[in-house]
Amino acid sequence: MTLPKPPTLDQHLCFLIYSTSLKMTQTYKPLLTALNLTYPQYLVMVVLWEQDGLGLKDVAQRLQQDSGSVTPVVKRLEAEGYLIRSRDPRDERNRVLTLTPAGQALRAAALKVSQDFAAQCSIENEEVASLMRNLGKLNQNLGP
Repeated sequence: MTLPKPPTLDQHLCFLIYSTSLKMTQTYKPLLTALNLTYPQYLVMVVLWEQDGLGLKDVAQRLQQDSGSVTPVVKRLEAEGYLIRSRDPRDERNRVLTLTPAGQALRAAALKVSQDFAAQCSIENEEVASLMRNLGKLNQNLGP
């Protein structure tokens, strides 16, 4: 009796997503260096460009991370002068994150990063939309 063969590494969806994620982050790295941002810092800024004045917990939730992981990233962004952390008057334990003029101005430069990244991916907008739908569905199916 022969045992069934387990899937190879290349047959694992999780590995394809993992290796693609690593490549995407490496592609972003030189693009973000010009903005003096790391990829995690960039993601925090993207959230704040969408909605300024969010609480740290809200930003962490939006990034699907815990606030303890996001706090050091936010502190570095504050040290760079891109945002200000202040106490939430409704909850003293939470910090509200507000973009500085420098943080707001960075948004225009970040648009070029998005365009350059898209160009390096060499895939059509329809393909991107399909990938986003399918990965979003997978993400949702895997839980909160």
